[in-house]
Amino acid sequence: MDKVLIVVTNSSRLGEKGKKTGLWLRELTDFYHLVRKQFAVDIISTSPDRVPIDPRSLIGAVTHGQTRHYYMDDDFMVQLKKPLVPSQVNAEDYAAIYFTGGHGTMMDFPDNEELQALTRQIYEQGGYVTAVCHGPSGLQNVRLSNGRLLVSGHVVTGFSDREEKMMGMYKNIPFSLEQVLKERGGLFKKASIPMAPCTVISGRLITGQNPASARGVAYKLLKELEALGQT
Repeated sequence: MDKVLIVVTNSSRLGEKGKKTGLWLRELTDFYHLVRKQFAVDIISTSPDRVPIDPRSLIGAVTHGQTRHYYMDDDFMVQLKKPLVPSQVNAEDYAAIYFTGGHGTMMDFPDNEELQALTRQIYEQGGYVTAVCHGPSGLQNVRLSNGRLLVSGHVVTGFSDREEKMMGMYKNIPFSLEQVLKERGGLFKKASIPMAPCTVISGRLITGQNPASARGVAYKLLKELEALGQT
């Protein structure tokens, strides 16, 4: 278990109106930049097709140097142009799994049984399950071998209803992530100020509220793995 697995969406459209969306790029690059220094990293998607990037997140490729560096790096970007899929990886190789965000995740993460199986296996072998922003949509339907929902009884966070409304996206989303996590038995926590960083650790489950929280998820994960002697 000397690797970390990152999951990215392959959905470019959101909701009934088909609003253009995809991966929120910086939620991938912020996490990847920190974790790759100590772990080998694999990136998978729900389809082998080119990963769509939310156009709004590409602002970061212009204004943020680190994001721009990865966006211009052909060796990095080939992982998004020709992503691996769940059937190509083995859960026993990974110390943790990380679900990136972007509204596209709400379309292809929740009901993907292969992702659910990988998540369950990594968690039950003692690994960490992590997610940021809309990424927790990939956790909402994960059941453990004992039948319990993974998020049940855990303190969790994710993109809040208030943030959806601030972005003008609430009318386009297929469900409220905040409400679904609560319905699944999660104890939902959020920052008092929308879009402010908020990262929560609950056992071996680490979640971040929004794009500003991706680095916090990485830092908390690395700290936990260091305590276990895995870094």
